[in-house]
Amino acid sequence: MKIFITGTDTNVGKTIVSSWLCLHTGYPYFKPIQTGAILGRDSCTVGQLTPTHIYKEPFLFQAPLSPHLAASMESRQIDINKIQLPKVDNLIIEGAGGILVPINESILMVDLIKQFAVPVILVARSTLGTINHTLLSLEALRARNIDVLGIILNGPYHKDNLQTIESYGKTQVLASIPRLAHITQKYLIEIPFSDSLQTIFKPCL
Repeated sequence: MKIFITGTDTNVGKTIVSSWLCLHTGYPYFKPIQTGAILGRDSCTVGQLTPTHIYKEPFLFQAPLSPHLAASMESRQIDINKIQLPKVDNLIIEGAGGILVPINESILMVDLIKQFAVPVILVARSTLGTINHTLLSLEALRARNIDVLGIILNGPYHKDNLQTIESYGKTQVLASIPRLAHITQKYLIEIPFSDSLQTIFKPCL
């Protein structure tokens, strides 16, 4: 199974969630578009936290900006038709930024997800503001008939936000990842893999 890990915003924990999923499933990792490489690459973070195989980014940019701006600063343009998924059965694919972040002058991140034709796990913050951001992201995905497997919340456990997102979003919160002071492979592997996630990944575990 190939799964696209997207988020309600930038810095919501997509890379940590991707690492956690790779650790528990053994799935390889692929990030099609990396911006902000001057500050570090997400593939390097995943490589430090998990022994999984990592595929090289087709598009890599230095500036910590949205893909269309980061590409423009290097006098380049992202052509999503040049992004080919690795020819493997199982894969964790991590997006850049949120659902509607621009990739070029006419294409958004959600268009790349649609082109890949794979289901999505949406990563969201657990704290104040997450309900609006998460429900809007769900609407954007469903408007394009993209299959949403569920939500993973990142941050302090917040029961009310979790239940509200499930109720109004007509979805399932698959897991809640606590805020980690020091992110290490040991800490990640100790975070329980929920029954819901085991069901999703069961054919491949």
